[in-house]
Amino acid sequence: MALPGRGRRVALAVLGLLLLAGFLALGTWQVQRRAWKLALIDRVDQRVHAAVGALPAPAQWPQVHPAEHEYLPVEVRGRWLPERTLLAQAVTDLGPGFWVMTPLQQADGSAVWVNRGFVPQTQRAQWLAPPADAGDAGAVVVQGLLRMNEPGGGFLRRNDPAGQRWYSRDVVAMGQQQGLSQASPFFIDAGLPGRRPADQATAWPRPGLTVIRFANSHLVYALTWYGMALLVAGAAWYVARYERGRRPVGEPLSTPAHDRSPR
Repeated sequence: MALPGRGRRVALAVLGLLLLAGFLALGTWQVQRRAWKLALIDRVDQRVHAAVGALPAPAQWPQVHPAEHEYLPVEVRGRWLPERTLLAQAVTDLGPGFWVMTPLQQADGSAVWVNRGFVPQTQRAQWLAPPADAGDAGAVVVQGLLRMNEPGGGFLRRNDPAGQRWYSRDVVAMGQQQGLSQASPFFIDAGLPGRRPADQATAWPRPGLTVIRFANSHLVYALTWYGMALLVAGAAWYVARYERGRRPVGEPLSTPAHDRSPR
């Protein structure tokens, strides 16, 4: 059943207002996202070039927060626990492969997860079954960028701890799966951008591959949504103008013959 003329105009007006409000809200959200992304880019750029500092003590780990700590250059000393190594799937400029995630045990017994770097798919078995004496190298010093936990998994793929399939660097779940009672809720990306020793350029795992370039297309998205809002406003003006020019529904085109007065 068709709506009467007035009901149709009201429905069109409500639909237009909803579309206009929605497109304006999406455009404003993208403007806010752009401001957040620019602040992130500036913060990360400043941090990755800062001096290397000490890793927060275990008592401070619950207070480690992205806004204050992520991408800070830090240094940690300890002994590798190679038998606890896990591999997280990765795609880098070097192709598909894995991040080698190995806990580093500190002198106080706590363990810090370290992303030692990237290895190709052909080295999977090698790093999941290290030699028995691989942990006897003594204390090592690792410098890198502090990174926050990556829970859950990847796009449409959930981490499967029981099956040893990791699609994100969820070190909290990794620590639980490996039975580490005092493991860091964050990890360290080994290697510092622009400060990688020459001998690491061909070694595996390949450290220093932390992505510190962030796509920023929010201005384009904002203009797109605002453009859609402008189109809705233009369409509303056109419809209103058209409706004003229409003859009211039911109005006769001419006066009936029996209503005509003799002249």
